[in-house]
Amino acid sequence: MAELDSIRRMPYSIEAEQAILGAVIVDPQKYDEVSHLSPEEFYLEQHKQIFSAMHSMFLESKDIDLVTLIETLTKMGTYTEGDAAKYIKLLADLAARASNVGEYAKIVRDKALLRMLIDASADISDRAYSEIGEVSEVLELAERRIYEISDNKYSKNFEHVRDAILQNYNTLNILKNDPESLTGLRTNYEGLDRVLIGLGAGDLVIVGARPGMGKTSFCLNIACNVAKNSGKEVAIFSLEMTSEQLSSRLLCSEALVDSKCMRTGKLDPDEWKRLAEAASALSATDIWIDDTSEITVAEMKSKLRKLKNLGLVVIDYLQLMHGDKSTDNRVLEVANITRSLKIMAKEFGVPIILCSQLSRGPKDQKESKKPALTDLRDSGAIEQDADIVLFLYRSEYYTAAERSTDEMSDHEICDCIVAKNRHGSTGTVKLAWYGRHFRFVTSDDRDEAPSE
Repeated sequence: MAELDSIRRMPYSIEAEQAILGAVIVDPQKYDEVSHLSPEEFYLEQHKQIFSAMHSMFLESKDIDLVTLIETLTKMGTYTEGDAAKYIKLLADLAARASNVGEYAKIVRDKALLRMLIDASADISDRAYSEIGEVSEVLELAERRIYEISDNKYSKNFEHVRDAILQNYNTLNILKNDPESLTGLRTNYEGLDRVLIGLGAGDLVIVGARPGMGKTSFCLNIACNVAKNSGKEVAIFSLEMTSEQLSSRLLCSEALVDSKCMRTGKLDPDEWKRLAEAASALSATDIWIDDTSEITVAEMKSKLRKLKNLGLVVIDYLQLMHGDKSTDNRVLEVANITRSLKIMAKEFGVPIILCSQLSRGPKDQKESKKPALTDLRDSGAIEQDADIVLFLYRSEYYTAAERSTDEMSDHEICDCIVAKNRHGSTGTVKLAWYGRHFRFVTSDDRDEAPSE
């Protein structure tokens, strides 16, 4: 084994790297075919520096040729003028054999991926041999490193501000021509989307409410809207309810069937028809439900990596979750959970909606008080890690016992309070809550809601 290791070398292809660089020097238009490569994917240091110089010149709209490239490399301090000229001319001479630049780029990237796998395997092996930490942590490290490589999300080096600024300009130009193209996922609640401008990729969204306010139904409504309108996969982790119970709520909301009728099975022909149509519509979506109790963030990550077109994650709810590390300090545990979920949202590039219970007020404080950020239960880290915090509040919920049946309406007005919005404004959006159907609608759209 020792003899075998001694003759091993890192995978790379000098010929492919030289062919790419030479081809761009001779024909700068070839850069378009290799622009998806990064300097770090080249193995030889001088090749990294040359491709980095080409990339810089491309961003600055400078012509790439033998003379300008030598000047750029000299200014960067990479080469002396004489050394630069000698090697660049050699690359240009080799370009005569560069007939298929696209294939050479694939070779360079494949070799780079193999080197990354070798580095990742070494890190995983070292961690396993050290026996430091929980086994679950080592497994999480292994899964994450391999996933990042397979999904082209491997660790990056520093990015120069000019590159980030260029990306901003590209984004603004796209928005100028198509304002809807780069907005976040729409919740389908017009007022809420107007305030939030959709749910952004990597956002951790907290939906807080006291028991009975409908936070689970609200999140299910959003999940269903996103799945139907975006065509993306939506993952729902339910730590309290079973998948059958959740699907029953989804059917009630989609078919506009009274939940009591669903529980008793006393449905008229029209309701059966609406249920069949709702079942067909929901079955056509990519909604995935996991009802594992006491699931950890590491376990969620492992399951989410199997979804290739993920658009949204919903977790119901925070207070039933346990951290990957055992601790007797619940505040610290919750802080670790929310921080891990924020990292997970950024890693997968999708918004995560996390339901959270609110703390009960002191005995001398009425529960009917509108919720505030200070009411988030268990840890101040919830507010800190969240990009968006929404509270649901229905004042009629607290007066239901005092009203007669005649005074009861088929819906209640619900305040959706945007208490924190890292990307913009805050405020209150009016929704209408139809409890019998587990359904929220925009308050102005109540005419579209069911009535008896």
